[in-house]
Amino acid sequence: MFGQGALQQSGVRVLTEEQRKRRGKRLLVVWSLLVAVFSAGVGGVAGAWVQRQGLGDDVHLPPAGRVPAGRAPNSVAGIAARALPSVVTLHVTGTEQSDTGTGFVLDTQGHILTNNHVVAPAGSDGAISVTFSSGDTVKAKVVGHDSGYDLAVVQIHGVHGLTPLPLGNSDDVRVGDPVVAIGAPFDLANTVTSGIISAKERPITAGGDKGDGSDVSYVDALQTDAPINPGNSGGPLLDSRAQVIGINSAIRSADGGSDSDSGQAGSIGLGFAIPVNQAKRVAEELINDGHATHPVIGVTLDMAYTGDGARIDSRSAGGGPAVSKGGPGERAGLKVGDVITEVDGQPVHTAEELIVKIRAHRPGDQLRLTVRRAGTDRDVPLRLGAAEQN
Repeated sequence: MFGQGALQQSGVRVLTEEQRKRRGKRLLVVWSLLVAVFSAGVGGVAGAWVQRQGLGDDVHLPPAGRVPAGRAPNSVAGIAARALPSVVTLHVTGTEQSDTGTGFVLDTQGHILTNNHVVAPAGSDGAISVTFSSGDTVKAKVVGHDSGYDLAVVQIHGVHGLTPLPLGNSDDVRVGDPVVAIGAPFDLANTVTSGIISAKERPITAGGDKGDGSDVSYVDALQTDAPINPGNSGGPLLDSRAQVIGINSAIRSADGGSDSDSGQAGSIGLGFAIPVNQAKRVAEELINDGHATHPVIGVTLDMAYTGDGARIDSRSAGGGPAVSKGGPGERAGLKVGDVITEVDGQPVHTAEELIVKIRAHRPGDQLRLTVRRAGTDRDVPLRLGAAEQN
């Protein structure tokens, strides 16, 4: 008998034309769902990978922060709200080492200023990623770095809505001024601390891990009691107008010594920042030329001298004359054995202090050195020369 359902022939179930159409539609729906689920899964995995690799679409950052309601613009909350969108956390990986540090936006072209010791672990073939307070992460490349000043500039691309942090004037800073530090201590991003300027013109040396002195930085630093810990390196030290006055770079730790804050000791209220006026010049040179110039007096100092002042050595490290031929020191009349005791009326007690004082100036600046020769002090005018740092 023929009915409305399937036909039975020798145990084989035969479908009518109408049933075949309905089944085909159901199979098409099921197949479409399977394809959609599979595509979503693959897309999610691929999207996550792209995001981790920094290869996705351009990043659009939110507008610069606004002062929260009921908070004064110069309060810590007001300063933090304005500055946080422009502060970044850097994760650096190399073949033998990794590090976390901080930086901040210099311009709308994607240049970010940080410390040299933050990016150093990347070497020539490592990786650097930059994470904003919004959580967006992109890759970065080193534009230039300088170990003598412990500064570096990295650059990011494809990020829209960058808001540079305004730079202040570190020469106008006074002891007791309130300050705010922002960084990623122990990889805790967007951490805000506050304190005051505890002292100015602190001669600080840091680094020296290589043993040959090529990685030692000399800084005429701002001292602050704002808590700074490992991971704060390269972050901004801000004044009450949310302007950068220093780049947090080193701490005095309880186990002794001043070093970059990449060590594991915690803050004891002795932090040091590179004055922004110095950092601005170096950053401009790194961006424009890929390297920075160092002011020099053209003499080799006796780093082992234990007397008061900085003594000119008997010869250079390479065996040549300690007073460079035709250099600033020779033109000023400096000689082997001279002891420099003051720079522009400010005492210097060691060779390191003299280097710090010189590095705080620009090539071409005129200095007045007080020089002791054969027991007699004399004032010697000297114009600084320039040397490139590789």
